[in-house]
Amino acid sequence: MLELDHIAVAGETLEEAVALVEAALGVAMGPGGQHATFGTYNRLLGLENGLYLEAIAIDPSAPPPGRARWFDLDRFAGVPRLTNWICRTDDLAGAVQSLPGSGEAVALARGDLRWQMAVPPDGVLPFDNLSPAIIRWQGDLHPASMLAASGCSLARLVIAHPQADVLSARLAPVLTDARVVIEAGSPAMMAEFDTPGGRRVLR
Repeated sequence: MLELDHIAVAGETLEEAVALVEAALGVAMGPGGQHATFGTYNRLLGLENGLYLEAIAIDPSAPPPGRARWFDLDRFAGVPRLTNWICRTDDLAGAVQSLPGSGEAVALARGDLRWQMAVPPDGVLPFDNLSPAIIRWQGDLHPASMLAASGCSLARLVIAHPQADVLSARLAPVLTDARVVIEAGSPAMMAEFDTPGGRRVLR
């Protein structure tokens, strides 16, 4: 089974991704860290109900990783935007089997955090990167429990894709979350949040 874990906003620079989140939600993001395996870095925002939001970009100070970066960041261009959603599981191999094309397990670490992520060899997730990335946390630590409360909670995550029916059928046996809406349309993501300043939208 899968549970919604976090959502990611990518930018050509981390500063641009952070600025988009802060302008959209009206709250300041917290610190993050570097991912040496993929040559990326991030900043995080704690959400209610054990979720968090990640702003991520290629780290210009990091050496090339020697493999495709996760979240298709090697091809990212243009304005910062909501690009990925990540679901956690206790059975990474089983989840990958349920969602073909999710990739192979990569062992990762940042500070005291340890996890495995399924990453496709080319970094591109199915359904134009709109299939969820799959993560398995190791140990008791999770970023959401380490972040300051922001007063923000995810109300709705909308995934639009021309093959929405196929994606929905794949996810139905493994994911039950009323906040996640999959609908037909051009490939896109949109998230609605309840914030201290009212309902806000992030695209």
